[in-house]
Amino acid sequence: MRRDLLLRRGLLLEALTIAWNVIEAIVAIGAGWLAGSVALVGFGLDSTIETVAAGALYHRLRAERRGATSEKTEALELRALRIVGVTFFALALYIVYEAGSTLWMREPPDPSRLGIALAVLSLVVMPFLAWAKLRTGQALQSRALIADAKETIACTYLSLMLLLGLGANALLGWWWADPVAALAMLPWVVKEGFEALEESKASCEDVESVRKMRP
Repeated sequence: MRRDLLLRRGLLLEALTIAWNVIEAIVAIGAGWLAGSVALVGFGLDSTIETVAAGALYHRLRAERRGATSEKTEALELRALRIVGVTFFALALYIVYEAGSTLWMREPPDPSRLGIALAVLSLVVMPFLAWAKLRTGQALQSRALIADAKETIACTYLSLMLLLGLGANALLGWWWADPVAALAMLPWVVKEGFEALEESKASCEDVESVRKMRP
C-alpha cells in the first residue's frame, strides 16, 4: 500500500515536471526569440532536455504501478537511468555551447521582463520538485528517480544563473557573470552523468548474472 502511494506521488511529480518544463520551454524560447536573447532560447532548450528525462521516469513508474513484472520494472529502471545519464551530457553540451559562445562573442544577456519573471518562477517551482523527487526516489529506492531529482537541481542552478546574469549585467555591467557561473557547475553535471551511466551499466551486469544463474 505504501509503495503504491509512493508510485502515485512519483507519477504526479513527473507529470508536474513535464507540464512545467513544456510551459517553460515555450515561454523561454518565445521570449528569447522576441528579445533576440540566445540565453533565454538556450534555457528553453534545456527545459526540453529535462522533459525527456521526466518522460522516461513517468513511463517506468507507470509500468510498475500497472503491475509489470519485477524483471520488466528493472529493465525500465535501467533504461530510465541511462536516459537521465545521457541528458546530463546533453545539458553539459548546452552549457559549453551557450557559455562559450557568449564569452567568445562578448554578448551580454538581453534583459527581458518575461524572461526574468520566468527565472524567478522557476526558482520557486524547481527546488520543490527536486526535493520531493529526491525523497520519493529514496523511499522507492529508485536510482533513476534520484538521478532525475539531481538533474532538476542542476536546472534550478541554471535558473539562478540566468537571473543573476541578467541582474549583474543590468546593474553592474558584468556581461560575463552568467556564462562563467554556468561553466562553474560543468564538472558536477558531467560527474553526475558518468555516475548515472556507470550505475546503469553495473546494474545491467548484475541482472544478467542473475539470469544466467537461473535454471
